[in-house]
Amino acid sequence: MTVTLYGIPNCDTVKKARTWLDGEGIAHAFHDYKKAGADAGQLVAWCDAAGWDKVLNRAGTTFKKLPDADKADLDQAKAVALMAANPSCIKRPIVEHPGGLLVGFKPADWAAALK
Repeated sequence: MTVTLYGIPNCDTVKKARTWLDGEGIAHAFHDYKKAGADAGQLVAWCDAAGWDKVLNRAGTTFKKLPDADKADLDQAKAVALMAANPSCIKRPIVEHPGGLLVGFKPADWAAALK
């Protein structure tokens, strides 16, 4: 099974997710947004699959510090542009696996999808 985990290495939730994957013996590649960035085409695909409102991390400091104009009248195109320019605005972690996409870390959901 090919599993890719997307996130930021110093994020506590990403750390928990990586520890969980390792503990379950699930091999995975890690895509670091800080080093490798975020691909707009991939963001569109994630938003199509999960909904842009689920993929966009509105709770984080990066999003909250954006100008009000950037946060107003959000739609998928605007959300994708914000996430591509500010990868910290992407919900973490995101996992691509052969069966689909996981957004956020919920061990029960991950176990159901990855085992």
